[in-house]
Amino acid sequence: MPRQLHINVNILNAGVFGGSWRFPGTDATAAYTIEHYTSIARKAERAKLDAVFLADGPALDPSVRHRPGNSLEPTTVLARIAAQTEHIGLIGTLSSSYNDPVELARRLGDLDYVSGGRFGWNVVTTAGPIAARNFGRPGEPEHALRYRRAAVFTEQVVAAWAQRTDLVSPQVRPVVVQAGGSSAGRRLASRVGEVIFSADQDLGHARAFRAEIRAGAARFGRRPEEIVVLPGLSTVVGATEAEARARRELLDEILPDAYARGRLAGQLGISLDGLRDDDPIPAELLVDPDEAGGSQSFYRVVKAIIDAERPTLGQLLKKLSGGGGHRIVTGTPEQIADDIERWFHAGAADGFNVMPDVLPSGFDDFADHVIPELQRRGLFRTEYDGTTLRGHLGLGLPPVPSGRHLEVVPS
Repeated sequence: MPRQLHINVNILNAGVFGGSWRFPGTDATAAYTIEHYTSIARKAERAKLDAVFLADGPALDPSVRHRPGNSLEPTTVLARIAAQTEHIGLIGTLSSSYNDPVELARRLGDLDYVSGGRFGWNVVTTAGPIAARNFGRPGEPEHALRYRRAAVFTEQVVAAWAQRTDLVSPQVRPVVVQAGGSSAGRRLASRVGEVIFSADQDLGHARAFRAEIRAGAARFGRRPEEIVVLPGLSTVVGATEAEARARRELLDEILPDAYARGRLAGQLGISLDGLRDDDPIPAELLVDPDEAGGSQSFYRVVKAIIDAERPTLGQLLKKLSGGGGHRIVTGTPEQIADDIERWFHAGAADGFNVMPDVLPSGFDDFADHVIPELQRRGLFRTEYDGTTLRGHLGLGLPPVPSGRHLEVVPS
């Protein structure tokens, strides 16, 4: 059978765009209700997507003043989704920086069992001082330490799953998902990741990233063909090009300026105070990506845009539209399918973690129009072949990590 795409939907509160909650016809507070998530998940299952994906951070971000946040704990939401669906995978983000591996292994292992083998764990190293303060710490752990802890932590969790003799799911243990584009993040992905959630604006760079992760996995004694790389993809769908452009322009207009500036300042680690929209970004203040704090993945993406395009602050804010740095594709269903197919056949992606502009309307457009176009081209399934997340992704069961680490690195 020809190789086919893997597609998840990221249910990111009101949508990935910073002004999504202000879009006409959108319920600005829907992300604070469980039905928001379960209804999108049921729609995703009817469209035969691989999984729903929930982002999370263990903190109340001050940007909630300007847009809805991720309000509900992901395993709680996914347990409810599991009860209302039968096939679709369930991927939740849980921090390796601020959790205990024994407790986390039990919680996620149990959810995998009760869902019939549909769970995946997105391993993240939580960046930023806000989360650190939430746990009574004076500052975030240093970047390299966060990733050393994540590697040990993940090995311990997977080893605990492998030791279970009761309540074992049909896929044996959850799928390990990892998101991180820094040097340490790429090494962690090669070492333990089965699905890699990446951020990339450039096809050539994305192709090189995928090749690097697969080669790194081989060096760890793993099968590189069982690594699934899913870049984030933000979509703005219209029945015509003009309709899609008008939707994108409206989303740019309703983007809260304070939110967009605050998010960009946090990503770059510099102050934007005093900069006007027509001022250039002060490139002399930007450090090498490997020296940046916070999330190096998004820093790297945004710095690459600045280096290549030399945008003004206003131009950069519009390009990102408050979405953080994932690639945005605007167009008709056929044009978006063309773009997806081009990246897929070029070896830049095994599929995508789709991040609709507005929820639920943007996902309705994607599921109702883009997915059928991909199916018509033979690029995406029309029915599920199995019942587990591993089955949807075509993944076998990788060896249990070596277990050579005896203690978790302190956070």
